[in-house]
Amino acid sequence: MSTPTPAEGSGPKEKKGIGKVLMRMKTVLKKADPTRRLSTLGKPGPSTAAGEPIADLSESTPAPVPAAAPEPALTTIPEDPAATKVPRAQIFEERAKKLGELYGLELKPSEWHKSEGHALRVEKPIRMRVHRKCHLCDTSFGLGKECPKCKHVRCKQCPRVPPKRTEAEKEESRKKRAAILKERAENAPIIPDWNLTEKKVVLRRPAKTGGQDLVHKKPRQRVRRTCCQCEKLFSPGNKNCQGCEHARCADCPRDPSKKDRYPYGYPGDELGTKNPYFECHECKAPIPSQPDTETPCPKCSHPKCASCERLTPRRVEPEPDPEVWKSIQAKLEDLKLK
Repeated sequence: MSTPTPAEGSGPKEKKGIGKVLMRMKTVLKKADPTRRLSTLGKPGPSTAAGEPIADLSESTPAPVPAAAPEPALTTIPEDPAATKVPRAQIFEERAKKLGELYGLELKPSEWHKSEGHALRVEKPIRMRVHRKCHLCDTSFGLGKECPKCKHVRCKQCPRVPPKRTEAEKEESRKKRAAILKERAENAPIIPDWNLTEKKVVLRRPAKTGGQDLVHKKPRQRVRRTCCQCEKLFSPGNKNCQGCEHARCADCPRDPSKKDRYPYGYPGDELGTKNPYFECHECKAPIPSQPDTETPCPKCSHPKCASCERLTPRRVEPEPDPEVWKSIQAKLEDLKLK
């Protein structure tokens, strides 16, 4: 029995415009969905027959995973016996200090790179780099003895940079170096210590004759006291004369003298016999007199008595000069008039 043929125009119409775009988006999303792909694995495809059993994926044995190839062991570089271990923290600290001195930067330890572990450092002497040039084409030789440009084999005519010195030049160089070292030792620069927060600046320079360094100090007055009995100098720190065992008194001269501030004697001295001063017990004014005489007070005309005590050595502020005071008053009057 033959099946009837479909009439023309009865099939699904092709969508146009926005509908066509939406259909394409649906198909793309279906292809990109991974859950949809896993769900379709268990369903029989169109080629499976109706009577054939479907294999269960959950009961199937997993495929054997190939074993990963063993990683090659890292080659360890042998350490140089002359190398020394230096902490990385110390290296970064020195770099931060140099940057701070050059550019004024303050680098904190938290801003550094990882400073854990140690680094290897090898101390090598400074070597002179010697280069040879071809005397034919003036090209520098490489590691080999053959010129890379003209293939000329290095000979004695090929110049050496720097040129080799003779024995006379070497001896002259030694003399110049010795002269420079001697000049630096004799005229050494004064290197101050600029750390003002902890201690004062101390200027030092090495002595020309060797030994202890010379320290710059503020100039000060040397005070000398002479004994009034035997005219010998008192040793520093002693109040008794080493010649006559005389106790230092107010009559022992002082060099330089300061009679304007210490008219009654200097502090720590014993009372002298020359030019003593007494204090008036009524007006408290000083009375210059001799011990055996009765000189009246220059202020209240009170005669010196037993109640007037002798003044001990102490510092006295000098009274202002009356002439200077009059000149100052005259200048102030002129200012008022103007």
